[in-house]
Amino acid sequence: MEMIAGVDEVGRGPLAGPVVAAAVVLPKDHSIEGLKDSKKLSKKRRTELYPIIIEHALGTGIGEVGVSTIDKINIREATFLAMDRALAQLPMVPDRALIDGEALRSQQIPNVGVIKGDDKIDSIKAASIIAKVTRDNIMAQYGKVYPEYGFDSNSGYGTKIHLDALDRYRATPIHRRSFSPVKNKMPTISWLLDNDRIPWMCEKLAALYLRDRGYDIIEIDHGYEKEQRINIIAKDNDDLTIFVNVRTLPLDHDDRTKFSANTEELISIKDAVGSCSYKTEVPKLHRIDVISVRLNKNNPPNIKHFKGII
Repeated sequence: MEMIAGVDEVGRGPLAGPVVAAAVVLPKDHSIEGLKDSKKLSKKRRTELYPIIIEHALGTGIGEVGVSTIDKINIREATFLAMDRALAQLPMVPDRALIDGEALRSQQIPNVGVIKGDDKIDSIKAASIIAKVTRDNIMAQYGKVYPEYGFDSNSGYGTKIHLDALDRYRATPIHRRSFSPVKNKMPTISWLLDNDRIPWMCEKLAALYLRDRGYDIIEIDHGYEKEQRINIIAKDNDDLTIFVNVRTLPLDHDDRTKFSANTEELISIKDAVGSCSYKTEVPKLHRIDVISVRLNKNNPPNIKHFKGII
């Protein structure tokens, strides 16, 4: 039986977040009902179809390209790269691939572009749904870190809430700097100082650091100005709950200094775990970490993660 992969992407137009592609190989006689271009389905219906596609597909692959690469090679090339990566993640090598839109020039697998393929080909429709749900889930995680921008509802597209947030808070590390109006809204150290947003930014960077290392962000304290001891609640890959105290270091701080705290401070951090706003009771098995963040004027921030301080 000839194995044909359908490939589609989502995320060309947003101002923030990655572009995501999916490759799906469906059996010729599949019984999945209701496949459509993801844009023509409700969020609820896409979410319902996602596990059905995963269950019935012979193979699925996901390709993701982040904002730094998008800014470097442009969104069109990033889209092609995401599709290449999706095909590479399939558990098998398909005989050929059907690509929504243009064919992939650099792909060794024989492939052809299908104009409006997400309206015509079931495997491309399925790929569209898998890519969309995957990207929406990624943006929902970013929405926990940056609720000000509405990422959980707009997925990074330029809605009014998003554009207003860019005016008020400036761009974040997950914004595409090469896109208008993002490139005119980059925060500088001076702007952060003038608007008293250094602790705010450091808290966000600590949460992004955890997310990029596979932690699931459960909750982030948005009252940083109150000097809360627990700023982030997360879970690691083993489902262990992590309570994180974020330390904002001065710009001229020597980041070679190791973490240190007196007994009174450690007790204060530990007591804060029991009083922080958590959705359920504090689990008996948990860990308390400290993440220190120092911003730099012309270089990436210095971030250090100290695990299990108590």
